[in-house]
Amino acid sequence: MPKRRRGIKLKPTGLLPADLALADLPAEVARLARAVADDGGAVLSSYREPLGGHTLLLVALPIERVAPTPFQRDVADGHVRRLVRAMDKTKRFLDPVIVVREERAAGEGEKALYRYWVPNGYHRLTALKELGAKTVLGLLVPETAVAYQILALNIEKAHNLRERAIGVLRMVRDLASFADGEEEDYALEFEEPALITLGFAYVKRPRFSGGAYHPILRKTDAWLPGRLRAAIAEREVRADALLALDDAVVAVVAGLKERGFASPYVKTFVVARVNPLPFIKGALPALPDLLATMSKRARGLKLDKIRPEDVARSGGGPPEEG
Repeated sequence: MPKRRRGIKLKPTGLLPADLALADLPAEVARLARAVADDGGAVLSSYREPLGGHTLLLVALPIERVAPTPFQRDVADGHVRRLVRAMDKTKRFLDPVIVVREERAAGEGEKALYRYWVPNGYHRLTALKELGAKTVLGLLVPETAVAYQILALNIEKAHNLRERAIGVLRMVRDLASFADGEEEDYALEFEEPALITLGFAYVKRPRFSGGAYHPILRKTDAWLPGRLRAAIAEREVRADALLALDDAVVAVVAGLKERGFASPYVKTFVVARVNPLPFIKGALPALPDLLATMSKRARGLKLDKIRPEDVARSGGGPPEEG
């Protein structure tokens, strides 16, 4: 018997191999297939995927019409380099990217143009372009909104905290331009409220050491009410408060290093020293109040009262980022 994991609600369709083949396309998907041809591409085949029975198209697309989603995480050059070398050695492209068809806004006097977004496969697409390919193979998902879910669930490559947070921030900004929902409506795509606040902080300060504060934000940050566009202003305020705390912490770290503290865990120690959460029983404070309290405590730390063995006893943690 296969393992049953807690919280999984999916009931598979029970489709057998022969059931996945399609004799005729649903009307909406047939229109999409014709659009692919109009865009200079070709539909190679169609089928139903086995879990939900949704229709997918295997397509060949002009590579210049394919681009990463505007909220995509940045590619890792080392990963692309390995893909380029592997493709160069095998002389084959065997792993189609996932694409959705999206309208691109037209300028004045221009016709609207369509392009194909890649929520999963940006590294493969980049490698193909570096190799000079003219065509890319893709699995075309008819439902554009699924692109956000696919990106959030892409576990092909482990992303660090900064990449995750900036990726979530890009999704927030993109969705805010047209969606009416609240943050919590996109809990699957955004993962956790803390990543939104951290995303704004990383954009404002690219070398920000967010890892030192992530555990604290995970406990106290929350989904904000109201439409996404309105919530962005509050996220900006929270990011500014977080960076103000970081300024106070960095000043303490600098002072300790001047006094000869050489441990790579000094910043982790300082953050833990000013964090009151371990001593609070009952309801935790709201994040803005917590950040203000921690900033005040950091500014009031007496450096001459801190000893090297205090840092050593703290057990450290992850070394500082950036």
